Amino acid sequence: MADQVYNVLFLCTGNSARSIMAEAILAKAGKGRFAAWSAGSRPAGAINPHALELLKTLGHDTGKLRSKSWDEFGVAGTPEMDFVFTVCDDVAGEACPVWPGHPTTAHWGAPDPAKVTGTQAEIAAAFDETYRLLAARIALLVSLPMDKLDHAAIHRHVHDIGRSGTSPASSAA
Repeated sequence: MADQVYNVLFLCTGNSARSIMAEAILAKAGKGRFAAWSAGSRPAGAINPHALELLKTLGHDTGKLRSKSWDEFGVAGTPEMDFVFTVCDDVAGEACPVWPGHPTTAHWGAPDPAKVTGTQAEIAAAFDETYRLLAARIALLVSLPMDKLDHAAIHRHVHDIGRSGTSPASSAA
């Protein structure tokens, strides 16, 4: 199982910022071990320009990113997910589709930087903080020795990761 590639889906309501950032972060950090996707329950239809700019600035490949519905992932011919993570509180409370293969699910709530108003610097800081929180959690995920853990241990670890650094400030401590 050491060569297994794990499929991961990040969910949010609009699929325009947090879930998109998580997809890009995991695509880079987990290359070869993890395949990443994102989707929304009510997709915005476009990626937030602040999220897109931040990802490009940090060297992420953004060419294939797009805002899309989670309906695309519950049909025949789509990859079977090993993990499904919700990154916003709204979608965590929604009735999610039944995912083929019964993936491990967890809530990894993160502040919505797209809701921040203020100066360009304040908005950029909000996107930076959310990015750091997601990147820290994803670093923990990719460091797990998946081939040495049973399903229950993996489940426990991904839930613990979701509770780690519940605010961007606490992840810096």
